[in-house]
Amino acid sequence: MDPFAWIGEKIKEYDDTHNFTCDLCGREVFSNEHVCAKCRSALPWNNGNICPYCGRKVGEPGICLECKEKRLAVDIARSPLLHEGEAARTVVRCKKQKYFYRTLAELMFPLPEEFGDADALVFVPMTERAEKKRGYNQSRLIAEELSRLSGLPVLDAVKKIHETGMQKMLGRRDREKNLEGCFHVFDRKGVKGKKLIIVDDTLTTGATVSELASVLKRAKASAVYAITATSVNKKNPFGKPPKG
Repeated sequence: MDPFAWIGEKIKEYDDTHNFTCDLCGREVFSNEHVCAKCRSALPWNNGNICPYCGRKVGEPGICLECKEKRLAVDIARSPLLHEGEAARTVVRCKKQKYFYRTLAELMFPLPEEFGDADALVFVPMTERAEKKRGYNQSRLIAEELSRLSGLPVLDAVKKIHETGMQKMLGRRDREKNLEGCFHVFDRKGVKGKKLIIVDDTLTTGATVSELASVLKRAKASAVYAITATSVNKKNPFGKPPKG
């Protein structure tokens, strides 16, 4: 092998695992972090009252209105950030610029203490066609980086077997209908009896993680949690709010 090519590969390897500037503002960093202290402190952290089930911000302690009406299929969902400002922009960037998956994983770590008994991480799958078009699955990359940080393995056990229509302007019920039957657990043995954490970039209505949790539970997972980098503060951002 050409020694110069070998050196080039080693430099790229080093650059892929070492960060020199903040991914959000471009300032120089000195601790191999992806977000500098100033940007980190300015992010919209989900630190106040949250729903004990879906983990979204609520005005006062207690269960949110939507979870009172119908809970998600996940046992517990958590998101460290609100889906607004720079946090929301970073989620969008991750769908277009691959390297932002490390940024999001860093902000999602350490994992919530409620997930302390988990056995493995599970990413939200894309269809082969959709993944080929984008070039990567950001949920898989985030899960793999969280695996590196936490030591929990990534369980590749689910496929998305058909495309779903555009969900951006759909409410939760329409999203649920849109997602029916789109996930298939092909490694039921790997799932059975396990406590799993679904990893995704954002929780909007929660329909996606809920459908995935449902199929994992039908495959006999003993518990299913979910962690996303951000969650949309306003429940039912599209469509009608819940009654009551």
